[in-house]
Amino acid sequence: MPGRFDRWVRSVGEDPDPRFTLANERTFLAWLTTALGLLGIGLAVGTIIPGEPVVLKVVAALWITLSVVVSVRALVRWFIVERAMRLGQGLPLSRSILWVAVAVAVLAAASAYVLAIAP
Repeated sequence: MPGRFDRWVRSVGEDPDPRFTLANERTFLAWLTTALGLLGIGLAVGTIIPGEPVVLKVVAALWITLSVVVSVRALVRWFIVERAMRLGQGLPLSRSILWVAVAVAVLAAASAYVLAIAP
């Protein structure tokens, strides 16, 4: 018995080849794995690295915020790709890749800086 979510996703177009749907799901899960990694980094920065508590909490909060953003973006991207496949359209490129890469680089540099100035 299909649920509301299933009916909502299937409300447009036709079912694509199951391999493509499963590949889309694996990509979604890879993004969630990335989000969990970012969450772990945020928790580690906030609890393991010695230093100024306020600065550490800010950097940790930014890592955790990026984790939340990546999680939400993964879900939105899954819907966009699934809809495009159901409608027989080309898959749009993801702008998230650039922004996540830049955010990780900036936060990694901030974390390294905090670690370098730790007493």
